[in-house]
Amino acid sequence: MRTVALLFVVFFAFAKANSQDITGTWKTIDDDTGIVKSHVTIYEKNGKYYGKVSKILDTSHGENPLCTECEGSKKDKPIQGMVILTDMEKKGASYKNGTITDPQNGKSYDCKIWLNEDNPNLLMVRGYVLLLYRTQTWQRL
Repeated sequence: MRTVALLFVVFFAFAKANSQDITGTWKTIDDDTGIVKSHVTIYEKNGKYYGKVSKILDTSHGENPLCTECEGSKKDKPIQGMVILTDMEKKGASYKNGTITDPQNGKSYDCKIWLNEDNPNLLMVRGYVLLLYRTQTWQRL
């Protein structure tokens, strides 16, 4: 009986730890309309976290929209496949010190992300400049 109880404790501890991971695919949702716009896949590479647009769902800007407002190497590149979340570092329960690019306006912002305390299937994504910020909630697929 003790073995079974121990297995349950280990299983639930593993499940809780695994649910705290931000890697995977997330649905991005428009703040104003509530429409699911895209899927972003977050992955870890060399101890930092990145997010790539893996699927465009909102085709109001065409089937394969380009980042016409972006500058530099992202200028006029397809948004699908674009890495929009870069160099995020895990700091306690959140991820910081990276940037996020908004393909609609082409601007990059400092970024902080964290899992919602009550629901680890919700990712809080904050882009900010100085004291001005906007936070979106992404949903885990």
